[in-house]
Amino acid sequence: MNRDLVLHDWLVAGIALAAGAAAGVLLRALLRWLARHAERTRWRGDDIMVDALRTIAPGAALIAGAAVAATTLPLTARVSGFVNQSLTALLILIATLSTARVVAGLVQSVAGTRTGVAASASIFVNITRIVVLVMGVLVALETLGVSIAPLVTALGVGGLAVALALQDTLANLFAGVHILASKTVQPGDYIRLTSGEEGYVVDINWRNTVVRNLSNNLVIIPNARLARTNMTNYTQPEQQFSIMVQVGVGYESDLEHVERVTLDVVDGVMADINGAVPDHEAAVRFHTFADSRINFTVILGVGEFSDQYRIKHEFVKRLHRRFRAEGISIPAPTHTVALQRDDHPTPPPVPHQRGASPSPRTELTDRGGRPTR
Repeated sequence: MNRDLVLHDWLVAGIALAAGAAAGVLLRALLRWLARHAERTRWRGDDIMVDALRTIAPGAALIAGAAVAATTLPLTARVSGFVNQSLTALLILIATLSTARVVAGLVQSVAGTRTGVAASASIFVNITRIVVLVMGVLVALETLGVSIAPLVTALGVGGLAVALALQDTLANLFAGVHILASKTVQPGDYIRLTSGEEGYVVDINWRNTVVRNLSNNLVIIPNARLARTNMTNYTQPEQQFSIMVQVGVGYESDLEHVERVTLDVVDGVMADINGAVPDHEAAVRFHTFADSRINFTVILGVGEFSDQYRIKHEFVKRLHRRFRAEGISIPAPTHTVALQRDDHPTPPPVPHQRGASPSPRTELTDRGGRPTR
């Protein structure tokens, strides 16, 4: 310190701090006004940037006021350097937080655009945020004069021990990255595992995949298990698919008439029901001479997996009503049972009892001892 602090020094420093604080308040109000206008646009990127600036701009203004106040004070070179380094490191940390929010928001926005409205894919968002924060902290430490080379070396050695201790966690992490990178499963897809779990993929995070089934319950599946199991993805390569409904009519029915009536019902369902595919080409295929009827398959187009239940429901109702109006019978399965009746049944044999001696036999003899008849 070259001279003692006087009242004028404190007054100038206070004015500089007050000016920085006032600038921060004005910038925050301005950015709040910009945020309301950014919400009216269709691009989500401006919302993310304005939201990040609402964090960094007031803080930067306050730090700038503190830096100006420090220059007005008669500080020694050592203290002045420490203050400048501290303020610079603080500014770097604030900028890092804002940058992490911007980058994570943009990654989430891009992921949502590529995979649908229900997508969140938080694994990429979290990885991006962690990378930006780590880089910002290292730069701030370097600004404060802390050597980061030994720190990086220690993190490398410690990271090996952590990797050995967290094998399952890291396996789930890399499995989640592989699943998203290969695009086999993405948020918004409807999947069914061979073990029976099925539903819409809500999120793929660093440890597990969250699936919401049709009962609105969440099923948590570890990423490593999802990566090595067999499953069916009903959304890829395209979301629309076909469903088959089995129908049967009596042998006395005119099959040409049955086909025309069925195709007319299918066209009506495809045009009227929400979730159907209007341009789907209806198809009827007869295939089996069954015991009491002729069976055939009706192929319907469905826009999305959960729509099939509503479409089947409406199709069965309309087809049943139309068949009754047209006089087309749907016979119920019948079975004929033949019973054979014996008018002179044979009496059952008398069971032989174990240990019973045979009945004694009586013989008649004459006076000479000869048997008589």
